Amino acid sequence: MRTLKAVIFDFGGVMADEGFREGLKTIGIKNRLDPENFFKTAEELIYQTGYIAGASDESTFWNTLREKTGISESDKELREEILKRFAVRTKMINLVKKLKSSGLITAILSDQTNWLDEINQRTPFFHHFDYIFNSFNLKKSKKDQSIFRNVCSAIGFKPEEVLFVDDNIENTKRALSAGLKVVHFKNMDDFEREIKNYSS
Repeated sequence: MRTLKAVIFDFGGVMADEGFREGLKTIGIKNRLDPENFFKTAEELIYQTGYIAGASDESTFWNTLREKTGISESDKELREEILKRFAVRTKMINLVKKLKSSGLITAILSDQTNWLDEINQRTPFFHHFDYIFNSFNLKKSKKDQSIFRNVCSAIGFKPEEVLFVDDNIENTKRALSAGLKVVHFKNMDDFEREIKNYSS
């Protein structure tokens, strides 16, 4: 008898191309800054300002990033560099459909801001999932290990009945420590092989 009841997916880097990282690197290059360092600074600040967990707004994040790095584009221009790069992956959506048709519950757990809703408005994908969990709405990010048990509780399953998929290995380590099964997403081919071990 199959013990797996649900699969929870990360969004950027798993369900979609990683728009946050790639968009920020592009912004860094345009401003003649080292793209890797600029991305790391922005990633740190999105947590430090509280924007990722809905504790502050987008303007606070961009203004803090401007002060630290000297970039000058408007909020709208900066946001667009990121959002346009979050291309939802058709192959992954098809896989989610297959998992759902086999009787599994599917969900997203993303460290995202209100941008996740905006991406869904541009390319609707929420309807393919039973649940959407977003750090901005949960007021808690995946850096807080308790989020994984909270989400399992919300969908009504024990952690050991849930598989969590993320391209960030630190997130998969925290989920594993919380009792979930995990797959560290590297590429589509590897993932299709790995998911069969759990869903067949």
